[in-house]
Amino acid sequence: MDIQTPDQLTQKKCKPCEGGVDPCTLDEANDQLAKLDGWYLTHEGQRIRKDWTVKNFMAGMTFFNKVAEVAEEDGHHPDLHIAGYRNVSIEIWTHAIGGLSENDFILAAKIDALPIEVKS
Repeated sequence: MDIQTPDQLTQKKCKPCEGGVDPCTLDEANDQLAKLDGWYLTHEGQRIRKDWTVKNFMAGMTFFNKVAEVAEEDGHHPDLHIAGYRNVSIEIWTHAIGGLSENDFILAAKIDALPIEVKS
């Protein structure tokens, strides 16, 4: 996997993945995460996650609706979590390979480009 800047990633579209490809290595994932602000590895390096504290519940839901539009457009769907009324997080991985692919980092970069009302 080639390590890319967020701007490069947002110019790409997720590719369909039906399995049969190897997930990226832990080193590749860490190298790519170094370019993405706030994302970190979970599940022994098989997923990436980011957490936000938003202004209020509706700000979280508005953000998730924007994420849903981007995810649907690329055909790559993250897990969306809301805890309490202000804590939101997103987890991404490529289900078909049980680990991380370039698609996950593309979607993360696109999510980072979305507006979000964070707690001030």
